[in-house]
Amino acid sequence: MSHIKYPEDLRKLSVGQLPEICEKLRKDIVEELSVNPGHLASSLGVVEITVALHYVFDTPDDRIVWDVGHQAYGHKILTGRREQFCTNRKLHGIRPFPSPEESEYDSFVCGHASNSISAALGMAVAAKNRSGHRHVVAVIGDGAMSGGLAFEGLNNVSSTPNDMLIVLNDNNMSIDRSVGGMKQYLLELNTNETYNALRFKAGNWLRSKGFLKDDRRNGLIRLGNALKSAISHQQNIFEGLNIRYFGPFDGHNVIELVRIMKQLKDMKGPKLLHLHTTKGKGYEPAEKAATIWHAPGKFDVDTGERIESCSEDSPMKYQDVFGHTLIELAERNPNIVGVTPAMPTGCSMNIMMDAMPDRTFDVGIAEGHAVTFSGGMAKEGLLPFCNIYSAFAQRAYDNIIHDVAILNLPVVLCLDRAGLVGEDGPTHHGAFDMVALRAVPNLTIASPMNEHELRRLMYTAQLPGKGSFVIRYPRGKGVLKDWKCPLEEIEVGTGRKLKDGKDVAVLTIGPIGNVAAQAIAEAEEENKNLSVAHYDMRFLKPLDEKILTEVAANFSRIITVEDGARAGGFGSAVQEWMADHGRYPKIERIGLPDSFVEHGTVDQLRQITGLDKDSIKKKFAQ
Repeated sequence: MSHIKYPEDLRKLSVGQLPEICEKLRKDIVEELSVNPGHLASSLGVVEITVALHYVFDTPDDRIVWDVGHQAYGHKILTGRREQFCTNRKLHGIRPFPSPEESEYDSFVCGHASNSISAALGMAVAAKNRSGHRHVVAVIGDGAMSGGLAFEGLNNVSSTPNDMLIVLNDNNMSIDRSVGGMKQYLLELNTNETYNALRFKAGNWLRSKGFLKDDRRNGLIRLGNALKSAISHQQNIFEGLNIRYFGPFDGHNVIELVRIMKQLKDMKGPKLLHLHTTKGKGYEPAEKAATIWHAPGKFDVDTGERIESCSEDSPMKYQDVFGHTLIELAERNPNIVGVTPAMPTGCSMNIMMDAMPDRTFDVGIAEGHAVTFSGGMAKEGLLPFCNIYSAFAQRAYDNIIHDVAILNLPVVLCLDRAGLVGEDGPTHHGAFDMVALRAVPNLTIASPMNEHELRRLMYTAQLPGKGSFVIRYPRGKGVLKDWKCPLEEIEVGTGRKLKDGKDVAVLTIGPIGNVAAQAIAEAEEENKNLSVAHYDMRFLKPLDEKILTEVAANFSRIITVEDGARAGGFGSAVQEWMADHGRYPKIERIGLPDSFVEHGTVDQLRQITGLDKDSIKKKFAQ
């Protein structure tokens, strides 16, 4: 296996050697991820698909678009990054998801889901327009077919001349188990394979006689689709869109996959190959518990025991505080319901899902729908807590404006993973939510400094008359070992003075305020003449005007700190308020730069972006 560094090395082998290659590739992934954590189960599930694709298609000239990109570890190993794979997700190492900036074999970026069909269609159209012979393949799996963009792409594939191949990796999973009608449809879809073989032969004969041209609009193809539906006693949604459908087949039989892909490779018109796979295939613990082993952290390969990094007495994760608090609130308020787009475990909505399954909704990978669905329930008297990762909520921006904010509906948008998220990199950093949302009327936007503040903000958001409410909080553990506290209302638009001072005022929002507090304490200890005031603003919108008035009257120098984009964010809001009120203190804004932040640990990335304790301390001396 070590001699296979690129796909061209793979293609020198006989087909009969490929099963052994798959076994060794799977072993390499398991062993590396046991000590360098990443997305395990998804990449194990597509090993045979990965090998077959690179064996049949002339990559990198032929394009493979991975969706979701966390399936692509085997692809990375086979495309010149075997020696570098040990740096996966590490600072300055290879990236956690495919990126054309890293390798010519990575055709497109996909850190989330459902973009492969649209991107691949664009590539296929470009190839046709440039009179090229490039093959384009979209590999879509891990629940990505449930996303709205995938359906938009399918609709356009059916009406735009192209020869692309869509490989549907159907493992009945996203991160958690897939949900919804598409999931059920794929489970039940069973096309007659004898018919497929007959149609291959008939199609070749008809083309040889000139009766059938390679045009998917041809009436004979539509007639074939109708006959197939009649034989299988069901309407095939893909062939209903005039996309030739083949399958379902065993996605772990690499020899059979090579045979099928070779047959489909030069077939004209759009095609979909439906493959059944097992997430976590080849590693028993991952097969048995694919959700846990989606990204399990470090583990012992032989025993399957996961190595926990946090001690039992360490603070709870913010997401778990959210999950337990939501249950408390839902027990008191019968109108509360929970909504999440395919990440109940990731955001801890599974806690409410287990206790109140009739009041919790996993809508699949469909963030826009999650928000509008929540808006519909709120319009009729329910109070949805809609939990979406900050970076993924970007896909629901229009829905937040049009379907929630315009009517000021009582929807509580809980944006998990706000700020820097670490090793998942630029596709997952929650950098833009404050910038994007603060301009939207009717939204209340808040960020808690700690777990107690999170609980109180959640309690406040569900009180009558609060309207559309956004609460943003970070990935990972909090700062308080005792996270429980009374559920009390916080007056909307009020912050807290944490510390008096006379030289400079530091205004923070969210958990980054804890880092600033440490910086202030150390700076004053090192310089006894330094006096720094610290305000936790809590709310981005509305800003606490009483605090701002006090700060403007008493300080000529202000430092704002936020774990979000500096351009247009919290610091900009403070600057705008000062200008609007005829105040012109010197304001220094600390936040994320106007560039995409790479992957690495949160501590490493804070140092790079100037959000760490030492960087903030240096600002006091300037």
